[in-house]
Amino acid sequence: MDKLIVKQAYSDEVIASLDMHDAKQVDNMLSTAKSLHEKGPLPAHKRIAILQKLALAMQAEADDLAKLIANEGGKPIKDAKVEVSRAIDGVHIAIASIRNIKGEEIPMGLTKASDDRLAFTTMEPIGIVVAVSAFNHPLNLIVHQVVPAIATGCPIIIKPAEQTPLSCLRFAELVFKSGLEKNLLQVALTNIENSEKLVTDKRVAFFSFIGSARVGWYLKSKLAPGVRCALEHGGLAPIIFDEYKDIDNFVEGIVKSGFYHAGQVCVSAQRIFISEDKIQHIAKKIAKIVDKLVVGDAIYENTDVGPLISAREVDRVEEWVKEAIEEGATLVTGGERIGKNCYKPSVLINPNKNSKVSTMEIFAPVICLYSYKDINQAISKANSLDVAFQASVFSDNITVAINTAKKLNASAVMINDHTTFRSDWMPFAGRKHSGYGIGGIGYTMHDMLEHKMIVIKH
Repeated sequence: MDKLIVKQAYSDEVIASLDMHDAKQVDNMLSTAKSLHEKGPLPAHKRIAILQKLALAMQAEADDLAKLIANEGGKPIKDAKVEVSRAIDGVHIAIASIRNIKGEEIPMGLTKASDDRLAFTTMEPIGIVVAVSAFNHPLNLIVHQVVPAIATGCPIIIKPAEQTPLSCLRFAELVFKSGLEKNLLQVALTNIENSEKLVTDKRVAFFSFIGSARVGWYLKSKLAPGVRCALEHGGLAPIIFDEYKDIDNFVEGIVKSGFYHAGQVCVSAQRIFISEDKIQHIAKKIAKIVDKLVVGDAIYENTDVGPLISAREVDRVEEWVKEAIEEGATLVTGGERIGKNCYKPSVLINPNKNSKVSTMEIFAPVICLYSYKDINQAISKANSLDVAFQASVFSDNITVAINTAKKLNASAVMINDHTTFRSDWMPFAGRKHSGYGIGGIGYTMHDMLEHKMIVIKH
């Protein structure tokens, strides 16, 4: 039987060896989930009670969950604690959303043919949900994919990221401890071949994917006819700095949004557009803070920037930054590896528009500053790529801010706030290559339900 080896993100020490599921086990998971769906969903009050117990169980071991996130995923422990808090809140959001699951009355009698009829809709669980998750938020992403299925009464099979399965497995244990029948949630530890078999099976009704655009679009193309899906990929979050007095606040936010979780966030600040007369001044301010960031093992409270998810990713980032410098970028600070799995937080000025750091999601602690003469030039550059997720504009002129927000190609634009802002009840979606469908607890629940209309002739 194949093994999945899980390592501590900073030290590479083996922390778990897990049995992987083969093709026959994947088929059995789907058959089991199909049988449970055909039996019908749990009553809403039971789903609410299970999720209420789950929130309490997660809160009781919040510190342990945060340590698990830090160890397997490399997120600094202080940020991992925030992730746990968000995950617990996500469960509460789902509980509240269950109360809003309802159909509607359909008006009859508006034509002679519709006389003497009463019509209404009900909402039913769509069926088997299969979810493939990502490593960067190994608990909160699982909550966003699994809890809506529990809340709507759908059986779910979740495949966690191979680097971070432990948070998912512990979460599943807490779900079962809270009263959910075990087979309504199944965790699949599968290789690429068996993962594809799982996702593309005709018994699947809804597919949830968080990860790279290459994999997401490929799997979407292989789905069985009629399968709904939601894809969350990444972006190169643009920020446009106009006339904004509170430069220190802007700089502090840039450092947080660019280097949070070593930049391994789909809406991390990557491309910052600043007017020619201010770019050097702001770059120095950013570098001054960046140089004080503590890089190291995520498990320690004083760590600001943890490791990347693998040494291979550090190799890639080294190559991209080196290429950018060779192609004309100015390195303000950083630009070097720290140990095997860490990369020093880095700031580049004016990389070539065709460099990888300008055209591809770097998913690392690297931010790029670009000078502009006119704000419309900055908007054009911000919109020039085939990805569009969240963006920001900083301006004390509300007219400029609103007009810029309207022109930016993004699913969400933050005004005087950074691209990483998110609350878990918000809609969260990418445009163009950045994704398909809408995330967010309540929005995902809506996608996992389907209408049934009932017409009564009287």
